[in-house]
Amino acid sequence: MKLKTANLDKRKLAYIDEGKGEAIVLLHGFCGSHEYWEEVVPKLAKEYRVIAPDLRGHGKSSVSDSACAVEDFSEDIKDLLGHLGLDKVTMLGHSLGGYITLAFADHQSNRLKGYGLIHSTAFPDDEAGRLKRDRTIEQIQENGINSVIDQLIPNLFAPDTTLTDKIEKAKQIGYDTPPEGAITASIAMKNRPNRNDVLQNSNIPVLLVAGESDQVIPPEKTFSVSKENITQVTLPRTGHMGMYEATDALIEEITEFMKKI
Repeated sequence: MKLKTANLDKRKLAYIDEGKGEAIVLLHGFCGSHEYWEEVVPKLAKEYRVIAPDLRGHGKSSVSDSACAVEDFSEDIKDLLGHLGLDKVTMLGHSLGGYITLAFADHQSNRLKGYGLIHSTAFPDDEAGRLKRDRTIEQIQENGINSVIDQLIPNLFAPDTTLTDKIEKAKQIGYDTPPEGAITASIAMKNRPNRNDVLQNSNIPVLLVAGESDQVIPPEKTFSVSKENITQVTLPRTGHMGMYEATDALIEEITEFMKKI
């Protein structure tokens, strides 16, 4: 997968762009990068055009020079689509990427044919969650990004996982996250609003994917709204990292969802 760069009004966004056909945009989670999708993209790209950016402050994309909100991440994606000449896409976001997808659906719904949350939620952080974000920021400032990644990544997988190679791969991706980028994203996630109304008001196809053994966002937090246009999928024996833990099943669900678009 060849990494490309879009220069967007003093911002640099790195991304991959593979395949042809209907466009799917894949947004990774906190301290991830486009590499989170490395096993998913080649298979989807046989039928679709798949775009997977590094979010601002992650991977090879530039870091914000000031605090930002989830909506600012969403604006980055809007500008990237403009750079690529894409009018409408299907957007699927993992964790943090799901929060960005919901912000995009809130403010740019006319640019979406459908969208999905993968191990994500429309709920905001509760008080305990906001305090945890603050502790993460303090830990990065005091001990560096690696200490956070070493604690974070193993908990993203199911408790009984044997995928030690995948855990190590996710750690290596996380170590490359600029500390300032992780801090900016933590603040944005901490301050994000409740967007269950976006799910409730959406009339286009929506895909909600949860992991049966997700220790970060349990299925009930993902399946917060039930409607005819919303497809709910639970990946068995899977934690927060379906792209690694249940790759083939996730690809199959995305492919079936695309047939509804």
